[in-house]
Amino acid sequence: MKDRIYVCHTYYHVYVACLKELNLPVKDRGQASLVLSTMSNDFGDLKSRAQECGLFGAVYMFEEKEDVNFPEVMKYHTDRGSLLLNMLARIKYTKLLGKMQQDYVPVDFKEYKDIYVFCDSDPIGYYLSYKKIPYHALEDGLDCISTYDTARYDNRGHFKLKAFLASLNLIFIQNGWAKYCLDMEVNDISVLPYPCPKYVEKPRRELTEGLDADGKDILVRLFIADMDEIRKKLDEGGPNKILLLTEPLCGLDVRERIFRDCIEQYGEIDGEESVVLIKPHPRDVLDYRQVFPEYIVLDGKFPMEVLNYIPNLRFRRVISVFTVVQAIRFAEEIVYLGEDFMDHYEPPEMHRQNEMI
Repeated sequence: MKDRIYVCHTYYHVYVACLKELNLPVKDRGQASLVLSTMSNDFGDLKSRAQECGLFGAVYMFEEKEDVNFPEVMKYHTDRGSLLLNMLARIKYTKLLGKMQQDYVPVDFKEYKDIYVFCDSDPIGYYLSYKKIPYHALEDGLDCISTYDTARYDNRGHFKLKAFLASLNLIFIQNGWAKYCLDMEVNDISVLPYPCPKYVEKPRRELTEGLDADGKDILVRLFIADMDEIRKKLDEGGPNKILLLTEPLCGLDVRERIFRDCIEQYGEIDGEESVVLIKPHPRDVLDYRQVFPEYIVLDGKFPMEVLNYIPNLRFRRVISVFTVVQAIRFAEEIVYLGEDFMDHYEPPEMHRQNEMI
């Protein structure tokens, strides 16, 4: 039986998978498999670089399919007006969505001892439950459940009943509630407002503190395809460098206004002009080079945590709306704007999900 396999949907997921492998003895590296789902992210040429980095024995692309690709699945995704009828339809939906992934799954998961799935709310979670294959879940983003508990939000109303049905594998609920989910790895249980018996605390800090110089170099080379270009952009301007972290928030026109306001409000330090650099989120499709030609735009296709491992990199200020900033070690000051800031751009119920549970 093969040892480990990681199913990743984002660059951040791959980053965490790498951290876990880099914390193993050198002799145990290079044996795990990596699966890159194309459902919600363009990984570009990351597959080839992951194959060459020495951490994974095999790398697979997974053409994971959302429910909207299957009319026979979507017919069960409508409100039938009663709890009983909705539950019966959901049971059929759960099994059928898992079954429909069979033609696209690139590996035999039953060959692996440990399966690690980031974001099991995606169809891979339904597939593993359909196949009755045990797996370990991992949080989608650092402490993301603290602001958006998707399991409870998506199932608000009769949650205990739904959780019971999930424990019988009749329906599927993500983030530790599915029958075949062995446990759910989170960074910090203390910041999560709602409990789950399968939560297991594994601080990311412990993984990053275990990195040596070679491990950091592996991460930089894996995620940053053109380090010379990145370094050139980082070296431009004076000492007052400000980094703006973007996110795929709202529509494109509102998103542009959000980040213009961020720069207008926080783009100066002590009354002095600063050099503004923009790091697009990997799933942010706004063309920042066209919309913000006056600023330096970095490549968006790497997790911002990798900037921690570039020697001598320092920003005076980093600006974030919702991106969790606890992992940042390259900034003198961090501005985290959060829900109150976003209330000016969209209805509060769009981003205050935990308050609505």
